[in-house]
Amino acid sequence: MALALFDLDETLIAGDSASLWLEYMVAEELAPASMIAEEQAMMSLYHQGKMDMHQYMAFTLQPLAGRSRQWLDQQCHHFAEQVLRERLYPEGLARIEWHRERGDELVLISASGEHLVAPMAKMLGMDHCVAILLDEESGMLTGQTRGTLSFREGKVARINQLFAGRDNPWQGSFGYSDSHNDLPMLRAVSHPHAVNPAPALRHCASELGWPLLHWSGQA
Repeated sequence: MALALFDLDETLIAGDSASLWLEYMVAEELAPASMIAEEQAMMSLYHQGKMDMHQYMAFTLQPLAGRSRQWLDQQCHHFAEQVLRERLYPEGLARIEWHRERGDELVLISASGEHLVAPMAKMLGMDHCVAILLDEESGMLTGQTRGTLSFREGKVARINQLFAGRDNPWQGSFGYSDSHNDLPMLRAVSHPHAVNPAPALRHCASELGWPLLHWSGQA
């Protein structure tokens, strides 16, 4: 049994769940439309490898401050079913099933918030979900995060925390991602794969001889 680590955004789904969630909140009048332009500017920095994830999360969680966890879970379940499910790549689903048949341990690992990633992990039948944790007090969201952010080196740290009782959780492991922000994770696994890679990751993967996978959902 080996770990199979799957990134979510632009890897298993076409699009970024956090950006799509903000668009959903604006459409549902849960967030002001003015947030979209600023969020897109931050996402541009993400693609350049320059994003401050703490700043991004603090900004995008503003509309959720003071809301209950129960309310958020209901909203995000609906969002995952209505918006994200149809964006799943069939090739990604097939790869998940390949690992499941091998008896591997499936991990959905993302730099998006747990409110968006957990419903997808459940939908996909993943064994574990690793995402950015939301802070709350007495069941009410504070609009802040807690713990180590699962971003860049934070993904490696969170896997080490999750499997702290194992001698070497990375032995024989597989990793799948589209982004150069996930290079720390891809370098840590035994079998890295670049899925629909952004230019920076494509260049690195080509130099290192990593498999390049193209998932489009089209024949």
